[in-house]
Amino acid sequence: MLSVEEALEKILRKINILEDESVPLLDSLGQVLDEDIISDIDVPPLDNSAMDGYAVRSQDTIGATSKSPKFLRVIDTVMAGSISRQEVVPGTAIRIMTGAPVPAGADSVVQFEDTAEEPRKTATADQTVSEVGILAEAKPGRNVRRAGEVIARGATSLRKGTVIRPAEIGLMASLGKSQVKAIRRPVVAILATGDEVTEINQPLPEGKIYNSNTYSIAGLVKRYGCIPKILGIARDNEDELVSKLRQVEDVDMLLTTGGVSMGDYDLVKDILARDGDMVFWKVRVKPGKPLAFGMIKINSKRGLTKTIPHLGLPGNSVSCMVSFELFVRPALLKMMGKRQLAKPTIEAIIEDTVKNDDGRRIYDRAIIERRNGHYYARLTGPQGSGILTSMSLANGLVLIPEDRKKVNKGEVVQVLMLDWNEEVNL
Repeated sequence: MLSVEEALEKILRKINILEDESVPLLDSLGQVLDEDIISDIDVPPLDNSAMDGYAVRSQDTIGATSKSPKFLRVIDTVMAGSISRQEVVPGTAIRIMTGAPVPAGADSVVQFEDTAEEPRKTATADQTVSEVGILAEAKPGRNVRRAGEVIARGATSLRKGTVIRPAEIGLMASLGKSQVKAIRRPVVAILATGDEVTEINQPLPEGKIYNSNTYSIAGLVKRYGCIPKILGIARDNEDELVSKLRQVEDVDMLLTTGGVSMGDYDLVKDILARDGDMVFWKVRVKPGKPLAFGMIKINSKRGLTKTIPHLGLPGNSVSCMVSFELFVRPALLKMMGKRQLAKPTIEAIIEDTVKNDDGRRIYDRAIIERRNGHYYARLTGPQGSGILTSMSLANGLVLIPEDRKKVNKGEVVQVLMLDWNEEVNL
């Protein structure tokens, strides 16, 4: 059996970054830029005021104090989005709002709080203010945001390979971009297998279970910025499974759930070995030992064939989700052009004793909380591979190494964080 690292390395070796696409700016959230963003404007385009106040010549304020104000004649008012055609000359000031361009002649802005008389501080734009007292000296450049100080014309504001977050969307919007070139999102086909599985919108027959795996995996696919394509259920019949697989088209990865263990009807790995390129089907991990990986040919709507990665995930619900986090997620992120593929890990003090009897690396579901400057990990309860509530309660996976027979309560362990949100569903 392969180690976790060996299995992941074999998967990632087969994964290629997808081509780019042009997408509307807001739709690019979470994607990776496939172009440098070069500004053809200054941001801000003009020197502008950082405060509501008065645009002045700084030398006119020399010696101004609250006890000895310097009085200046107010010659205009300028709002954000408009430009004053007046020039600030010696002995004058222009009332100015935050974001408004600084008028010619002015080199600083005195905020309202440093001017005399409350009526002038609170005057509206349509009120006439003929004179204002300055109560503090203003140095050149005070409360002035310079043209191009955020982004200068001709500067590269974002580099190719940048992950697009809300800040990057705002930055590109400030440059007037409505479309962006980014690595496209992978389309992931999801096929459940098994005679025991029933669709969630149907009555539940005796002895059957609802198809939860498809929806937990589709949720994970969407969570990490990809597009799920649900294919339904294939029964434990080779002809039906082959027929379903042949209907897969125009996707970038195929995920199947179930059918990869040692049972008489676990057909996925056998079909993958026969009709595809089987790379491996066992990993030294718990939960998730039966994990099949290979490359399989699919059709496109244009009548062409292409080879895509196929991961056969275990049928047990927890094994299925843990396998996705360990192996599918990094592969999808690589497809999207991302470089940071690993989930963050922390050290935590475990509050349970865990035994490891069969030499596999264990990923136990745990609630991670920070108390008194330390992280603590408390198991969510029974850790069976079919107990989906153990995943619902967890925000981290406690890692128990293969060579440890036992980890005692109070020891420090590595934890793979599923979520940084420390609010848990208790």
